[in-house]
Order: sequence, then C-alpha cells, then structure tokens
Amino acid sequence: MDPKHTRPETIAAQALGWIDERTRAITPPLHVSSTYLRDADNQYRSGRVYARADNPAFDQAEAVLTALEGGQQTLLFASGMAAATAVFQALAPGDHVIAPKVMYWSLRNWLTTFATAWGLEVELVDMSAAQALQAALRPGRTRLVWVETPANPLWTLTDIAATAQAVHAAGALLAVDSTVATPMLTQPLALGADIVMHAATKYLNGHSDLIAGTLTTRADNEHWQRVRKLRAQLGGTLGSFEAWLLLRGMRTLHLRVRAACDSAQRIAEHFQGHARVAEVLYPGLRGFGGHDIAARQMKGGFGGMLSLRVAAGAQGGEAAAVAVAANTRLWKRATSLGGTESLIEHRASVEGAGTPAPADLLRLSVGIEHVDDLIADLEQALLRAHA
Repeated sequence: MDPKHTRPETIAAQALGWIDERTRAITPPLHVSSTYLRDADNQYRSGRVYARADNPAFDQAEAVLTALEGGQQTLLFASGMAAATAVFQALAPGDHVIAPKVMYWSLRNWLTTFATAWGLEVELVDMSAAQALQAALRPGRTRLVWVETPANPLWTLTDIAATAQAVHAAGALLAVDSTVATPMLTQPLALGADIVMHAATKYLNGHSDLIAGTLTTRADNEHWQRVRKLRAQLGGTLGSFEAWLLLRGMRTLHLRVRAACDSAQRIAEHFQGHARVAEVLYPGLRGFGGHDIAARQMKGGFGGMLSLRVAAGAQGGEAAAVAVAANTRLWKRATSLGGTESLIEHRASVEGAGTPAPADLLRLSVGIEHVDDLIADLEQALLRAHA
C-alpha cells in the first residue's frame, strides 16, 4: 500500500495492508521476546538487540501512525506523559521553552515543577493570541514551543501554520499535542510542526483498555535522535500486548472519530442557549472563539470533546455542575477521553488550585452511543440538578 496515494480511512482500516508472509495472517502476531539472538560473528544483522528499543511489536503501529501523520518516523511510549516529557528532556538545562496556559493539566504541572527544577526556563502564554507568542519568543534562546489544539478543557484553538512560521523564524522547534484532533481531523506536520504527540490512550486506541503515547517527527534531526535515545535509556516503552491493542484500535479510528464529531456537534447545538446551561465550549459552534481557525485546520469535524458551563442553581454554579455529573445515568463519571463510552467530569475538582477551568464547567467526552440518548440523559440530569 502506498500511503501517499491512499486515503487515511483505508490506511487505518487495513493497517497499511500488512500481511504476515510466513502464515498469511492479516492480523500481526504478538512478539513477546525481550531479547534477540546475536549472530555467530557477534553482529546483530536482524537489527534487533533488546525489546526496550527494538521490539517488532512496535513496527506496524508506528508505521501506520507515520503514514496517517505524513511524518518520517514514529515512536511508541508507555504513556502520553512519557512521550510528551521526552520532547522536553531532549533539551538542555537553561533552554527556554514556551507552552500554553491552557493545556493538559498533568503536563502543565510537570513543566512548572520538575522541568523547571531540572533547569528548563518554562514560560506559559496564551497560545491562542499570536501577539502573546511573538512577545514571548526569544530568537536564539527559545528552543521549543509546545502547542495543544484544541486545548483541554476550554478547547481553545491555535493556528498551527502561523505559529510554525513564527517559531521557526526564532530558530525553535514546534511540537503539537494533537490528541483531541487526531490525524483524521488535523495533520500538524503538514502545517509546519516538527513533532506531533498523541496520548494514544485516548482516540488512537479508543477502547479505554491501555495506556500509551506516541511521537511522530517531520525530520530525523538531532533533537529527534536524542528523543530516541531517551526512550531506550529511560525505558518508557510500551509492552508488546499494548502495542498490539493500539494497532487494533487504530483500525477503527476513522469511524469512531466521525461518530464522536457528529454527536458532539449535535450536543453542542442542542445546549447552546439552553436555560440551564450558561455556555457551551465547542470549536464547531460559529460563535466560538477560534472557530475560524478550527474550520481551516480541522477537516471532517471539530472533535468529540466539548464543555458545558452549568447555569448557577440555588447553591451556585459549581454545586450545580457537580450535581449534574452526579445525576447522569449514561455519561460515566471518569477521567480520560476518546473512548467508545461517553464520559463526564468536573475538571476544577480534578485539577485543583490554579486550574483555568471555571468551577461551573463540565468536560464531556462524547462516545459512540446514540446521540439522542446522550442528550436525553444530560437533560434529565440538568433538570434534577436544578430542582
């Protein structure tokens, strides 16, 4: 299969059309060996030494994601955090890095605690404002800019192409967390990014049954070589069965993302202007800040994530929001996103002090259930919370 002349849906569904030449199996086998035989002359002509870096279970999943992202190479990691932190750990103490004020909370915490203590100079900016990024860039000193778009949990948008131009002019690299968009909606590398990261636990796998992360690069440069070495040396690699599960999940990525996008759009439109909802945050709404950017760089939908700010009840907006989550029957109160089941979460409670999430905000991860059932469940929960 030639990825350059094959549509993403076909690449995903057939996993690049791979066939096991020995058995003619269309699903890859599990490779569980931790080590590989050295040749009699002490060489490793197989190219495999130790499974921490050379596991054949990684090959197909990495190849599929490289094709979907239009990149040069992909690396699998044990988690999204392992993948994301490797990008920063490949830098040197004293390097200046820029990241968004609104982003995945665990990575933000890591950047402002461990990474800062280790010696990186971390600056958080409003990445949706081009002038804020431009003011923060230090040509010759800024080494990396991290972008998350749409950004969790407010779903703010960053113009990847414009950001890449500014970042590269300053001599820095641009890395994009595209977990929410997935390669089915956005290809950051084609828009100028240098690295794209996915918390593969979410949409890429899509079944809430593994933890994984990925990085895909546009070029095999010096920074990427350091990332490769870090993965092997620190050991943040995926297990064989988890790699197999990830490939299994990616085969239905296009179907799940399309279904989630369609339902999220319906839900957002239904609750926009609702008497018990103060605000709907979703890139697919025309009145949403950043909608025009989303329309340019998200093709085929606006994602399966949205947030509702619940109108204040007798005890206030936070109490009403928590009560809505407590009263849902189909929406599951759980942390994560991108699975087949719909999830609801009061993010301010999870993130704690310093969170950018308003106290009245509920984050919704739309699954693949019937959208009318999901709407009806939210309606009855809102009604009961405001009773």
